[in-house]
Amino acid sequence: MQSSSELFPVALISAELRGDLTEDVYRLKPGNSPDPSVELVLTRLGRFGHEGARGVPVVLVHGSFSNRRFWYSPKGLGLGPHLARAGFDVWIAEMRGHGLSPRNQHYRRNRVADYARYDLPAIAAFVREQAGQAPHWVGHSLGGTTLAAALGGHYLGEEDVASAALFGSQISRVYWPLKMPPVEWSGRMLLKRFDVLSGAWLKRGPEDEPIGLALESMRWHGLFGRFGDAERDWWAGLADVRVPVLAVAAAGDLQDPVWACRKLVEQVPEDCRHFLKLAKNEGFSDDFGHIEMLVSKAAEREVWPLVAHWLKHQALPGAAQAAEALVL
Repeated sequence: MQSSSELFPVALISAELRGDLTEDVYRLKPGNSPDPSVELVLTRLGRFGHEGARGVPVVLVHGSFSNRRFWYSPKGLGLGPHLARAGFDVWIAEMRGHGLSPRNQHYRRNRVADYARYDLPAIAAFVREQAGQAPHWVGHSLGGTTLAAALGGHYLGEEDVASAALFGSQISRVYWPLKMPPVEWSGRMLLKRFDVLSGAWLKRGPEDEPIGLALESMRWHGLFGRFGDAERDWWAGLADVRVPVLAVAAAGDLQDPVWACRKLVEQVPEDCRHFLKLAKNEGFSDDFGHIEMLVSKAAEREVWPLVAHWLKHQALPGAAQAAEALVL
């Protein structure tokens, strides 16, 4: 089968018409990581009849226990279709072993370090090749954390990222028991008995997560932990970022609190960072929650237009007036 890319093997596995949208699904085999079995699936959305005049590219990265359906429902609803109908060239990534992306040979060892160092750069390269320009990126929860790791680790540069928006993403919430070495060691020993954390069993979402992610997170939050890997300090590296970065936090998000999301973006230079709090006292109809900030009727009315505005201008209108000004 002929590859859809000159970079590495890429197969167009389906091309469908979904109402007023086109859906092209690509399977990438970049071969750039220690595990050569890794394959990544990207779903590209566009407006039917406008295939030859696609807009600015945007890559959407889901969070933990999730897949492309966070952004794009089978009925053609979600932030992905909203942006496609607004004229953007939308690419929805599914990380290793999630959704249509098959589990790689060493799936249980997968970490954010692998996503940031190998997978996001491969996705960026393919989208750039197809779209002819650097894409904007939007990540939710772990997806945003992965974007921050890729930026802080300098795995994604200005040629790969036009801007980045991080929704409900942070790494500063303190888990005090993990600061006690015996507790951390015991937790590691227990987790190593498993291959995955079940999203269905934990009631966190439709997908499983590899145990490698849990072990990596424990290291970040341990007594001498840091946001990085053995080679690079991603936290310190965020100070060198030179692309616009937006952090969005929700007042009702108990998992990733506002103060922690703000702390992450404050690592980015002041002239590049932007922060938005979704809360009633900021002019929104709701305080929103971790999922509801992007998947809810209120988000459709108030947040999705803000995302489109950010992608067009890399700036936000006044937060107190945002809900009214952008609902057209």
